[in-house]
Amino acid sequence: MPDTDTEKDSVVSSDALRFILPITASPDRLDKTLARLLPQHSRSRLQSWVESGHVLVNGQAVKVKHTVYPGDTVLVWEQQAPEDMAFEPDDVDFEIVAQSDSWLVVNKPVGLVTHPGAGNWRGTLLNGLLFRFPNLRQVPRAGVVHRLDKDTSGLLVVARTEVAQTHFVRQLQERSMGRQYLALVHGVLPGQGSVDEPIGRDLRVPVRMSTGPSVAPKHAVTHYQMLRQGYAGEEAVTEVACRLETGRTHQIRVHLSSIKHPLLADTLYGGRVVAGAQRQMLHAHVLEFEDPDTGERRSFSAEPPSDYQSVAETIEWHTQS
Repeated sequence: MPDTDTEKDSVVSSDALRFILPITASPDRLDKTLARLLPQHSRSRLQSWVESGHVLVNGQAVKVKHTVYPGDTVLVWEQQAPEDMAFEPDDVDFEIVAQSDSWLVVNKPVGLVTHPGAGNWRGTLLNGLLFRFPNLRQVPRAGVVHRLDKDTSGLLVVARTEVAQTHFVRQLQERSMGRQYLALVHGVLPGQGSVDEPIGRDLRVPVRMSTGPSVAPKHAVTHYQMLRQGYAGEEAVTEVACRLETGRTHQIRVHLSSIKHPLLADTLYGGRVVAGAQRQMLHAHVLEFEDPDTGERRSFSAEPPSDYQSVAETIEWHTQS
């Protein structure tokens, strides 16, 4: 490995860090050498810089496993970590259903992540909000109050001020914010009912949530009502309206799966691709809340997107509530 007294020249005019490996250095892999030179950065981050061409050895782009020798000159252009850019504006397409000086009601499209996170640091709804409404940078989480899964469509509220955000969070805590979803599920699910089962992270599959043995389970209640029943070929399908009393991760998906009625195409929770469904058939249809400025009860609705409607149109409906 290179000696700890490796010479590090001052930053050159191109903003690259310039290292000349001393004569006492031993030949070694580039990524290992960089880890010694720049210990403040993780090995994986350094490797990504090499792979993206932001590290040159003797003026040439090389591979991560390239061997460097005494006397070699290494130039490194430090890159901002994706998570450091999470709260930057991006031009993202989404519909604004209604707005006031204190809030926005957004109709989130399928495939759009709500908030930056691992693997999705840019191009989220939050980034799009910052692009259209730069003042949201002054509000925690750019005003995002609650989230929808990437492949769930529909309505959510965004606070434009800290006062409004506090007001909405309290409504969620007091369970006074109304959220109704439409879902297409496997099987015959008659009448109406409730699922009152705590939800936590699955012990075996970290990306799943579970009503069984799990990590840090939390109280969760979902109410459902049958809207219509039918068949896609020989597959029984029920459309249900779900009302959330709590707001846990994947709540409707987990609860309906726990009673043996997973959502169509929700393969994470046992759903199957039926009638052309390519994502979990779940849509946030109705949103109700108390206006933080006036105290007036506000109610909004959004029809399901075209892919949901196309699946529903292929089903031969027989029974309606």
